[in-house]
Amino acid sequence: MLNSLLKKLIKTASGRTRFVMAIIGMSVALLLILSAVQIQIDYDDLLYSKTNQDSIANFLVVNKILNNKTYGTATFKEEDLNKLKQQNFIEDVGILTPSRFKASIQSYSDRFPFYTDISFESVPAAFIDVNSKDWKWKEGDSFIPMIAPNMFLDIYNFQFSLSQNLPQLTQDIVKMIVFKVNINTDKGPVSFNGKIVGFSDRISSLLVPQEFNDWANQHFSNTQNAKPSRVVIRTKDPGNPALVKYLKNNGLTTDADKTRFSKYRQIVNAIVNVSWITGAVMLLFALLVFTLFIQLTIASCKEEIQLLITLGASPKQLQKFLMKQFFPSNIIIIIISLIAITALQFEAHQVLQEQNIFVNTFTSYYTFATAFFILLVLWFVNYRSIRKYIAVQDK
Repeated sequence: MLNSLLKKLIKTASGRTRFVMAIIGMSVALLLILSAVQIQIDYDDLLYSKTNQDSIANFLVVNKILNNKTYGTATFKEEDLNKLKQQNFIEDVGILTPSRFKASIQSYSDRFPFYTDISFESVPAAFIDVNSKDWKWKEGDSFIPMIAPNMFLDIYNFQFSLSQNLPQLTQDIVKMIVFKVNINTDKGPVSFNGKIVGFSDRISSLLVPQEFNDWANQHFSNTQNAKPSRVVIRTKDPGNPALVKYLKNNGLTTDADKTRFSKYRQIVNAIVNVSWITGAVMLLFALLVFTLFIQLTIASCKEEIQLLITLGASPKQLQKFLMKQFFPSNIIIIIISLIAITALQFEAHQVLQEQNIFVNTFTSYYTFATAFFILLVLWFVNYRSIRKYIAVQDK
């Protein structure tokens, strides 16, 4: 009978319009804050997950800016390399070792009368995007394996071959051709056989194994212990504003196409942060509205509550009843918000997958953990508000 009487009092005192407004405010706030959490998770997933990693863009060839001030000194000192390795947005640094000797490359075939002066570079194998069992060399081997940039083949096929009336070549054909590699020495030219074993989009120079380049520099170079002029860095995020800022502040430059999204990243970061702040402010506002609603409800039936306490109803009994009246609506709001976010996440997964962009199919457990934490906060706010104002009415 007591619960039945209390229900009638609460329904009379609460006001349906005020209750609906409180529920709407809480719903919007929870949807915003939970959406902000899920957006942040998806944002990190897009940037750092293995399925979205770009094996080309995540490797940057870096050199110093060459101008009147740096002319003749645009090389990397040991302290420059150590400073690069210490940056938390750079995972690894590889030195591009240039050849220190004059060389040329030509074909043996009269049907393909190709000849050009050339220079080589080498880099540790971990920085190469070509996987070939032939990528090795030791003194006495029958040929030198080489990796050519795809750009070279494009220039030949669509520019040089047309102007020289030469046949166009596919990658497979080029891999079958044996080239003559000539190295000029003080005692005359030294010739080797060379073969292209792969094509790279990562490094735009003709690569040879580190072992061959070191051996050839030692035997044929007049310049010993020369400092490197280019390095390759591996980074999780080539558009990281901190990376772009570091390169600019230290007089370094790289492929602008790989870092051009830095400004867009700053805008996206700002939008994500605004969504967090907006959600948090809305949540605080909703908590305030809901707390005021509870206060107004209890104040509206002040005399009836005092009468019930006089007749023997305990404050704890009233608190327990009021919690059952107000708190379950918060649980329902959170469940509905999570269902809505899960549906939106699934739809986003489907749409982005068509663009070869991958995010998780379902809502992150971080979002569920945040929802549970907010539920605890709501329970605490409801409990404190009811306890406080029941205690006031009891005096």
